[in-house]
Amino acid sequence: MSAQNVKLTVAVSGLKNDTGVVKVGLYNSDGTFLKTTYKSLASEIKDNKAVVTFDNLPAGEYAISTYHDENSNGKLDRNSMGMPMEEYAASNNAKGFMGPPLYSDAKFNVSKDSKVEIAF
Repeated sequence: MSAQNVKLTVAVSGLKNDTGVVKVGLYNSDGTFLKTTYKSLASEIKDNKAVVTFDNLPAGEYAISTYHDENSNGKLDRNSMGMPMEEYAASNNAKGFMGPPLYSDAKFNVSKDSKVEIAF
């Protein structure tokens, strides 16, 4: 492994049940946040928790968005007004105001192997 590459483990907790999967999207720029993932992983849920690990990442700035895909259909379900119907969360506990969280609130730097904890 190159000195500039790191491992990022994402631990998700506080899920309401073990049904479905957790989807974790990793973003590396403001322009792609919540639009196009840099990398994405999914995990089964056990005891209302899930863990994924992104290996061989370049050190740098990232943000995470995750959601509980309770029906395992591969997307964040929304109601007729566009509001999410499945649980979701972002790194740094970033919350949106009248919309989704902002990259500037969710971003963090990774310079070595790290773990990020996200609670629903």
